[in-house]
Amino acid sequence: MLKEWAAVVAAMASGEQTVLLRKGGILDAASGFVVEARRFLLYPTWEHQGRQNIRRSFWRHLDERSPPVGHNHIWLVAEARDEVDISDGDTVRRLEPFHIWSPQYIDSRRNWQPDRPLKAIFVEAYQIPTVTIDTSGRYGGCRSWLDTDMNIPAGKAVLERQESDRRLEEFQRITS
Repeated sequence: MLKEWAAVVAAMASGEQTVLLRKGGILDAASGFVVEARRFLLYPTWEHQGRQNIRRSFWRHLDERSPPVGHNHIWLVAEARDEVDISDGDTVRRLEPFHIWSPQYIDSRRNWQPDRPLKAIFVEAYQIPTVTIDTSGRYGGCRSWLDTDMNIPAGKAVLERQESDRRLEEFQRITS
């Protein structure tokens, strides 16, 4: 299960975001972010996701309400269709149509441990019936991946396959 801002999960559920840009959390591998699974549940978080980190046209996704303390709602599965390491700022900027983050936030991520590239992951999102899980403090901390014993259901694709393929081709053109 991958921890991601609730606003990003909402944008993925609406089809507005198809690329994740990651460096990893403080508790992640010293070498940077690693895609640990091709198909994974998305665990929405509310930490660090302020208006300054998201472009204005996507602020509505910040309205996603957090669940009651000690619980979380899982409603989206992602499948990594491609991934690439990116160090070039121009390439990162050309990926803007694929995500909701502000340029300032992206720059701050690039500047944190600048020897590490950003990992750009093109994902296809699938809606699943909402599952409420008991978090009991075991999912905290600045780490990207969480162990879970939940089965990953198939779900319904957010985007039609033809549209997802078209966006993937554009992503690959930009990152090659």
